[in-house]
Amino acid sequence: QVRLVESGGGLVQAGGSLRLSCTASGSIYSINGMGWYRRAPGKQRELVATITGGGSTNLADSVKGRFTISRVNGKNTVYLQMNNLKPEDTGLYYCNVLGDLHVYWGQGTQVTVSS
Repeated sequence: QVRLVESGGGLVQAGGSLRLSCTASGSIYSINGMGWYRRAPGKQRELVATITGGGSTNLADSVKGRFTISRVNGKNTVYLQMNNLKPEDTGLYYCNVLGDLHVYWGQGTQVTVSS
């Protein structure tokens, strides 16, 4: 059993900051990549940021310069630091982990940005 638990979501004002975290536990032997995706109401899920096992990162153009992805704890935990949040960042954020043989998803954490 592999469990991904996200935390850090909430309601913030535009221009504020928020840090999401995702911790993987259970029978996971290797993590080849971790990342964050989000889904706004009525839209498909989109990639926000990813980080590979080698440390390479990729961020969506819409969040470059504002968001930072990082990993710690032997790659068991991934963070998404979100600064200068905008209402358009509102959505359900999902943690994703690329394991040895499977892809795992968290349950999602809601981020709401108001102005």
